[in-house]
Amino acid sequence: MVSPLSPQTPLSHTPASPLQTVAVVGLGTMGSGIAEVLVRAGRDVVGIDISEAQAALCVAALESSTARAVERGRLTERERTEALARLRTGTDLREAAAADLVIEVAPESYEIKHQIFRELDGIVRPQTILATGTNALSVTRLAADSARPERVLGVHFFNPAQAMRLVEVVSSVLTAPAAVAAVTNLALDLGKEPVAVGDRPGFVADGLLFGYLNQAAAMYEARYASREDIDAAMRLGCGLPMGPLALLDLIGVDTARTVLDAMYAESHDRLHAPAPILKQLSEAGLTGRKTGRGFYTYEAPGSATVVRDALTPLDGGVRPQGRLVRSVGVAGSGTMASGIAEVFAKAGYDVVLAARSEEKAKAARARIGKSLARSVDKGRMTADAAAGTLDRITAAGTYDAFADVDLAVEAVAEDLEVKRQLFATLDKVCKPGAVLATTTSSLPVVACARATSRPQDVIGMHFFNPAPAMKLVEVVRTVLTADDVHATVREVCGTIRKHAVDCGDRAGFIVNALLFPYLNNAIKMVQDHYASLDDIDAAMKLGGGYPMGPFELLDVVGLDVSLAIEKVLHREFRDPGLAPAPLLEHLVAAGCLGRKTGRGFREYARR
Repeated sequence: MVSPLSPQTPLSHTPASPLQTVAVVGLGTMGSGIAEVLVRAGRDVVGIDISEAQAALCVAALESSTARAVERGRLTERERTEALARLRTGTDLREAAAADLVIEVAPESYEIKHQIFRELDGIVRPQTILATGTNALSVTRLAADSARPERVLGVHFFNPAQAMRLVEVVSSVLTAPAAVAAVTNLALDLGKEPVAVGDRPGFVADGLLFGYLNQAAAMYEARYASREDIDAAMRLGCGLPMGPLALLDLIGVDTARTVLDAMYAESHDRLHAPAPILKQLSEAGLTGRKTGRGFYTYEAPGSATVVRDALTPLDGGVRPQGRLVRSVGVAGSGTMASGIAEVFAKAGYDVVLAARSEEKAKAARARIGKSLARSVDKGRMTADAAAGTLDRITAAGTYDAFADVDLAVEAVAEDLEVKRQLFATLDKVCKPGAVLATTTSSLPVVACARATSRPQDVIGMHFFNPAPAMKLVEVVRTVLTADDVHATVREVCGTIRKHAVDCGDRAGFIVNALLFPYLNNAIKMVQDHYASLDDIDAAMKLGGGYPMGPFELLDVVGLDVSLAIEKVLHREFRDPGLAPAPLLEHLVAAGCLGRKTGRGFREYARR
């Protein structure tokens, strides 16, 4: 297994990097960012690009960013002047002759990169290290074509290089350890956190990220959900900084297609086969922000401002009128049920919280009381408001108490037979016209609907845990759901201040269908001894801006829950790439279920 390069190692304990003069070949967005990082860390930089105009843009970008840093008190004027003096630019590779390290950030093409490396072989000194910034091509293949393969490696910065802390240091089987150590020490000197990885397309972060992005593109292409709803679902449901389609536009649709092509050539995993829409957009020149149009339309090429286009939903568009909802029944006594009941009561609804026994229902109501008390302690609501909220919740030990509710929401165990039996009961006790909703995260909503005599009144409302805090609700229509039932739930989501996204009734809906294959692929990386748990978690947090690494998240969710969702996805889509990783199955079989058992992928102190 690859050993982590400890990002916690103090810089003072790290030998200073001998790499003082660095040439950066290719001064696009990434190359310019790397050049800025280097000069601000005291390195002398030679920026080289075939275009004089691009080289001038790099200098202008550095002047502008360092001026902003001075304004914000992050640099002194003297430090800015010294940093600017450390950068010189040119258009001839021979200007790299004195460099200790050359980092090429040219377009993702073997032909272009091979040509650069062959020319550099005849220019630089024997001890110079040659690094490729590729995130898709084989470092080994590039090294093998060099006259000094032992001095060739990959150094993968993340965009924007100035802000992102992760650097993947990529070794081929030919790379000398001394070269890896020198570049690792440089990354530490730059204030980055290096992770050592082997040579395979995508490495760690992009290897996990691009499979997820590809699945999101395929989901959109299939018209399963709108681009806005897919992006909102992943931001609000997973806490990601950007939605996948917006991120594809930022990265570049053509770049994503290149990375995925390289990944698929090695893995032959259908999850890595580029979604056809990526090819269509690329060949039409709609490659994202840089051209002004990709999945979204932008104000101008290079702009981050999205503007309305033909696919933008109309504000306040005409919807069927929903049914009147004054009272809500919540079925269940667990964390999810009590959280949902709290959400509705806070919004002013009268709530009946029913469970299999009055004792369980009262315990769930007491849990809500404690939650409201914490909100009062934190100044989020007044004591009177908390008391009023709790007064609106009635605990009941029988579902007969749902006789007069306008909306019944089940939040019982994630077991289809249990849910079907409950819906058969709701069908008998709820009044005609009541909306019946399931909070399932992975089971077919239509199966719950078919357990009733009124399938048109059944819909999915997938809340996220903890329900009081999480803003997202996936609204899941079946082929039998009535339009006014869908409209009712959309209106209710607005009243309870949740962001509703629409999707159809298929396994995983939006969030879990995109999230769990990503988690499964992370497990496969560890299973294949490609990278460690710590390296993968660090890569996704530092390189992808994820709030939690995949193994942290798996242990929180529960490995048994994760395995159940993986199995549902695999059964539904019949894709071999979705088969649960054997390591996950083994841990579940051993009773290692995550934080709740004290051991999952990691061990936890018992409370």
